[in-house]
Amino acid sequence: MTKQPEDWLDDVPGDDIEDEDDEIIWVSKSEIKRDAEELKQLGAEMVELGKNALDKLPLDPDLRGAIELAQRIKKEGRRRQLQLIGKMLRQRDVEPIRQALDKLKNRHNQQVALFHKLEQIRDRLVDNGDDAVAEVLNLWPDADRQQLRSLIRNAKKEKEGNKPPKSARLIFQYLRELAENEG
Repeated sequence: MTKQPEDWLDDVPGDDIEDEDDEIIWVSKSEIKRDAEELKQLGAEMVELGKNALDKLPLDPDLRGAIELAQRIKKEGRRRQLQLIGKMLRQRDVEPIRQALDKLKNRHNQQVALFHKLEQIRDRLVDNGDDAVAEVLNLWPDADRQQLRSLIRNAKKEKEGNKPPKSARLIFQYLRELAENEG
């Protein structure tokens, strides 16, 4: 066996390229796993959405098909399908999907907040009567005062008689119509 000179590594082709400009960013295995799990969770959120909500997301046909299949699968097969969706998401730019999903969630949260506000107004109408009617008329000037008073009167009778709150529901529906017509 012949002994090679110590400078034999200096003659390796391509060794003269300087790597100072090309910094390699090392990512830990744990970080890769966290990112994969995050994308898998994003996929699970998309699987829970309905067809109309999925239509609003920028999904390619392959990913859309995988999501629809996962919606039909139960138990262990679903887990494997979610892993496949996570893998598919790793190969794509997920930022537009995340933004669209956040927009959907925000719209849902705004709707829930509006419903809570309308429920509070309805409860004040039933409890306070005319004082609360003035508040509603300030919020929605085109509201029908006579219809509101009639619904409030019926709701109070139902509440006192321990009957189902049919009129209270009608008040809520009327308030929701007013809010939707405003916006």
